[in-house]
Amino acid sequence: MSRADLFGAGSRVSPAISLSERQRLDWLRLIRSESIGPRTFRSLINRHGGAAAALEALPALLKKAGKAELRMCTQAEAEAELAGLTRLGARLVALGEKDYPAALAAIDSAPPLLTILGRADIAARPCIAIVGSRNASAAGSRMAEKLAQMLGLAGITVVSGLARGIDTRAHDASQPTGTVAVLAGGLAKPYPRENIGLMQRIAETGCVISEMPLGCEPRAREFPRRNRIVSGMALGTVVVEAARRSGSLITARFALEQGREVFAVPGSPLDPRAEGTNDLIRSGATLVTCAEDILEVVQPMLEAGPLPARQLREDSVAQQGERLWDELDLPELPHEQAPRTVTAAAAYEPEPDDAGRGGALVRIVAMLGPSPIEVDDLARLLALDIRAVQAALTELDIAGRLSRLDGGRVALR
Repeated sequence: MSRADLFGAGSRVSPAISLSERQRLDWLRLIRSESIGPRTFRSLINRHGGAAAALEALPALLKKAGKAELRMCTQAEAEAELAGLTRLGARLVALGEKDYPAALAAIDSAPPLLTILGRADIAARPCIAIVGSRNASAAGSRMAEKLAQMLGLAGITVVSGLARGIDTRAHDASQPTGTVAVLAGGLAKPYPRENIGLMQRIAETGCVISEMPLGCEPRAREFPRRNRIVSGMALGTVVVEAARRSGSLITARFALEQGREVFAVPGSPLDPRAEGTNDLIRSGATLVTCAEDILEVVQPMLEAGPLPARQLREDSVAQQGERLWDELDLPELPHEQAPRTVTAAAAYEPEPDDAGRGGALVRIVAMLGPSPIEVDDLARLLALDIRAVQAALTELDIAGRLSRLDGGRVALR
């Protein structure tokens, strides 16, 4: 079966809904109201048959629950956001509509609305997520590049979170074939700021996705929310480097909860950046040394076709339990599963600017690890002149911190 057949008439994707512009505005107002997350949104729609009726009933429900001070999104605010998206060249896609990623629609906490900038068809292809350390080693960075490039050439879309380190390398390498960047904040507030240019390039050949309001600044709690979208869009998640307490392991946990595959690249036991990935392998994750290890596992999924999307109508929205939000528990809403929280959100701290990191020596030490890397690759990854790299390596050599190996490779002692 060809990949084209996977998306033809024989696929298992349910017929899509199509919201009117009035309904889209109502959906936006409802999800942007305070303490309305995916779980409460679905409960309100189920109870009242549509977003417009839910908005009309919400003030009385809030009053009955003793929460009348919570703020509702106004029509003017929703219209302003839609106008801002139009100016940016982005659009709002609802769960169940044709351009909503089918794999993401199948997870328990699928966002009711997504903002999409770029080509939605890239997100409709089979996806693999690649995530890892922001403070990536040279060897880990090179591995992420190789995996992303080969997966892209095999017709797979690479999904990641636009963060520093492994995410950046994966996006860069797969950008020519199409990649998806999922933001923790709004489309107008990409993070980190240094990746704005990368985001713009991704939007030209792939797409950028967010569930947050257009001008939302990302906070610590938004990163786990983003991560469940990264894993939810993908057939499997590849963790290249991860310390034991890291956001990448949260993404891997989401992938397991969503019934997706988890892959891990082994690393040196001397490198703390590999502790999390080595733990994943010991726990049963598929060990990855090349793209073929991933393709072999997902090939049966490709032959089976896309994951079935949920059939969604305004008067019939699936009950879904997982939440990452402080959502309302309104007395007239149907009983639902107790919410779960992500306690590891504290692992996400704002990333420091590179401006205070000093010269080439500090950057090279941060990039090197026990795994060997060619000097030319090191210079390319850091975008440094080869003479500056050689001078810094000589200083490390004199200090007894550098191991030089055959083939012009180096590693940190």
